Amino acid sequence: MTVYVALLRAVNVGGTGLLPMKELAALCSGLGFGQVRTYIQSGNVIFDSALGKDAVGQELAQALAKKMGKPVDVLLRTAAELGAILKANPFPDAEPSKVAVVFCNGSLPKDWLELLRIPGAEEVRPGKKEIYIHYPEGMGKSKLKLPPSTGIATVRNINTVTKLLALAVS
Repeated sequence: MTVYVALLRAVNVGGTGLLPMKELAALCSGLGFGQVRTYIQSGNVIFDSALGKDAVGQELAQALAKKMGKPVDVLLRTAAELGAILKANPFPDAEPSKVAVVFCNGSLPKDWLELLRIPGAEEVRPGKKEIYIHYPEGMGKSKLKLPPSTGIATVRNINTVTKLLALAVS
């Protein structure tokens, strides 16, 4: 069995895509996923499955689309991948709440960094399928916009990623 962390995009944010976490957990259990648990009301669910990552992602996305009446983007990472993401954090000394990980659905284009315009004091470092952003003045005040070539993505701060990993390995 592989432990997966599913990060749902645009669920329970700003009053759109409302999905109670109890319902998300029930949906995942109904798909046959085991040890289902959620973390905070923002579309994070941890579970295990014998299925491969592509099959898990497809099943979960289809079930969510049916439940929500619209497509829901699902970004999956294994517990091992989350551990590697945290280890690769290029801003280990920054306040964790001011460091975000942008989880992408694929690798970034080679020219991605050249397309990025940083309007303030933010620091940005691309990873394998993630982008690390340090917001020294806080995320809420930032005017940083990622280029469209980033693709489908969702953001979690380092505190949340750390907690998700702890739940995934417990």
